[in-house]
Amino acid sequence: MNVAVMTRVALMAAFTAVAAQITIPLEPVPFTLQVLAVVLTGLLLGPRYGALAMGVYLLVGAVGVPVFAGFRGGLGVLFGDTGGYLLAYPLAAALAGMAAGAVTNAPRRRALVAGFLWGGLALVAIYALGATWLAVLAGLSPGAALAAGVLPFVVFDLIKVGLATLVAVAVAPAIAASRA
Repeated sequence: MNVAVMTRVALMAAFTAVAAQITIPLEPVPFTLQVLAVVLTGLLLGPRYGALAMGVYLLVGAVGVPVFAGFRGGLGVLFGDTGGYLLAYPLAAALAGMAAGAVTNAPRRRALVAGFLWGGLALVAIYALGATWLAVLAGLSPGAALAAGVLPFVVFDLIKVGLATLVAVAVAPAIAASRA
């Protein structure tokens, strides 16, 4: 891994930390821009480095740096009721990253479709792990966990996936050209 890749990984982890602070506090799951950051990270960095960037983000938060929503950090947040959403981020970034090649090199229409579909799959992974974790830790039924931790967010998160895809399709070719 070279310095340019390490810099991109660090920048996307930092971008995710900033996106976490743009929040509307809802219970039990706050509304943030983290989904946009996670999907964009995967689309720009690919599966391997996208997952690494999210791993770095989680590690920084786990040691207590307040990078999680509401300027919180520590293992208590990571393993709390909403920790499943956070722990899904490396997998989600890796899934979104499966479209990185198409986003960078494919014709615009194909790039947009691939980015949105893989970003949507990343969102499903976040919801699946997050809602399951929420149900177990909060003692909710699966239906109650979906009602509290998924349904209020679906439309807005799909918009975030779309925005991440648009941004990635616009900037990925320039990033790829700078690597040459």
